[in-house]
Amino acid sequence: MRILLCAAVALLSVGTQVEASSKAYPSRPITLIVPFAAGGPTDTIALVLAEAMGKSLGQPVVPENVTGAAGTIAVGRTVQAPPDGYTIGIGHWSTHVLNGAIYALPYSLVTDLEPIAMVTTNPQLIIGKGALAAHDLQQLISWLKANPDKALQATAGTGSPSHVAGVYFQKTTGTRFQFVPYRGGAPAMQALLAGQMDLGFEQAANVLPHLRSGIIKAYAVTSSSRLPAAPEVPTVEEAGLAGFYVSVWHGLWAPKGTPKDVVATLNNATARALHEPTVRQRLIDLGQDIPVEAQQTPEALAALQKAEIEKWWPIVKAAGIKAE
Repeated sequence: MRILLCAAVALLSVGTQVEASSKAYPSRPITLIVPFAAGGPTDTIALVLAEAMGKSLGQPVVPENVTGAAGTIAVGRTVQAPPDGYTIGIGHWSTHVLNGAIYALPYSLVTDLEPIAMVTTNPQLIIGKGALAAHDLQQLISWLKANPDKALQATAGTGSPSHVAGVYFQKTTGTRFQFVPYRGGAPAMQALLAGQMDLGFEQAANVLPHLRSGIIKAYAVTSSSRLPAAPEVPTVEEAGLAGFYVSVWHGLWAPKGTPKDVVATLNNATARALHEPTVRQRLIDLGQDIPVEAQQTPEALAALQKAEIEKWWPIVKAAGIKAE
């Protein structure tokens, strides 16, 4: 009986320690790996989320910008981090979908990461310089068909979302134009604003500050609903290009093997952050859409990533897009 009693006490002690350990998370700051430089849309989203999540978790969430190789280095840092919930990563359509078809990655975007939550969706805007004669999307498509290979599209680099969207547009509309890669979205936008480029497929967050200046035109938003921050821009359906959906959605991931209760804690903190009115408004002002609660689960993010890989990898590979 004494032996049984000692064993029972020992088991109870272990259970109590496990429970206490679970409740203790997080007990120190959490690093949020950001795959792009400070000041861009992903960095801004990370800062907004980190502040709100830190309040909910009771520990600071500290963004760390890890740049290079289109985000592959940053994702690798997340993959290699200890699976304890103290290092997580933010990424988007490019880093967690497109890069798998463009780069020979030393890790799997699907099996080496634990999805936490989708945080925003960010459709692109089909834009052109203000001097273009085309006043709507159908006129633009007609002009491109009548002038094959004459128009120039600025991209944020080979394999970037703007480049892949342009390839998809050519495939969908039967048009041809030339791609001019820049070292990032900011210089690509500056070239368009300067009138050096004709076209762009840019994240709404990059376009909105310039939209009402008259220097550029917005022909359509690549989603099924208009942007609250730019309700005057028609959807692709309304503009006559039904189904041309391109979204640079963002999500959070942890290293594979991160305990389920830790992932659940992080997911809950993310959901609470996205529910805060001030956070929502700041993201909307950036041109972001916030997914409904059912789309904020780890399972929903995993399903979205899988579906996007199945859609975009064949397009990227057929176009022969390779890392430079």
